[in-house]
Amino acid sequence: NATNGELAVTPLVGLGKKNDLNRTITHLMSSTQNKLTICTPYFNLPAVLVRIISRLLREGKQVEIIIGDKTANDFYIPPEEPFKIIGALPYLYEINLRRFVSRLQKFVDSKQLTIRLWKDGDNTYHLKGMWVDSQWQLITGNNLNPRAWGLDLENAVLIHDPNQEMQEQRQHELDCIRTHTKIVSHYRELDSIQTYPIKVKKLIRRLRRIRVDRLISRIL
Repeated sequence: NATNGELAVTPLVGLGKKNDLNRTITHLMSSTQNKLTICTPYFNLPAVLVRIISRLLREGKQVEIIIGDKTANDFYIPPEEPFKIIGALPYLYEINLRRFVSRLQKFVDSKQLTIRLWKDGDNTYHLKGMWVDSQWQLITGNNLNPRAWGLDLENAVLIHDPNQEMQEQRQHELDCIRTHTKIVSHYRELDSIQTYPIKVKKLIRRLRRIRVDRLISRIL
């Protein structure tokens, strides 16, 4: 029952493509006035969110996306260990990211779009959330991928802090997250398929030939 001028915490739940949580996410992103920060472990954003990000950038807004390095993905298998098909997933996510940054490189160059890769030793990255204009924060288990968007039961807590009562904690949290990140200045800094381990390279090319990679991207 909080007013628009008071600190408020709202629980959310969603299942299926047109649910309240998805609508909240798209509205929250679209309402960005200055800066949007997103954390997601798997870079496979639904097309609607990519369109919103592109529009925000064209409008001159700031967008920061913090993703785990492929070696910090919980599906990553080091090259010296026996290869399993599931081990190709971090590379598919990196391909998505490279394509995304390539298309929006001019905004990276102008410092409007900041891409950060998180890596801290052998630790994995599974952080999810969203911060908008120092007033809104979404704490969620949603991976912001097609599967979470249309298939999974997801939940979240939306925090509205119009008077910035939690600004200090929020800034401290973001500073801690950024500690183990590096900024991607150009899409060529991300590995291309030519540099991938042979078994990964062969599998991805085989998937592309029969276009299964597109199907995979819709469900993962």
